[in-house]
Amino acid sequence: MLPGLLPMPPRGAEQTPARMRQAAQAFEAQVLAQMLQPAFAAAQDPRSAFGGGAAEAQWRPMLVEAFAATAARAGRGIGLQDTVLNHMLRLQEAARNNQETRP
Repeated sequence: MLPGLLPMPPRGAEQTPARMRQAAQAFEAQVLAQMLQPAFAAAQDPRSAFGGGAAEAQWRPMLVEAFAATAARAGRGIGLQDTVLNHMLRLQEAARNNQETRP
């Protein structure tokens, strides 16, 4: 699980923009990690600083997730979190408006 990953709120529950930003950031980190996995898998060199092998292969996914989470947190990702956050805010506003118009 990526750091800062939030559980899904109950259906219909209002979320604060700060928690929604965290969720959007975690989503971007997840996407970045998926994009970085092939690059790190292709960079297997037995002469690397860690010596390669099975032990390095076991820890590599955690390293990739840490890089992705750091990039997303620093705003150095692919710009996905702002788009996701805006969509989440629009959906929440639409749900709120929908509830207000129901008798």
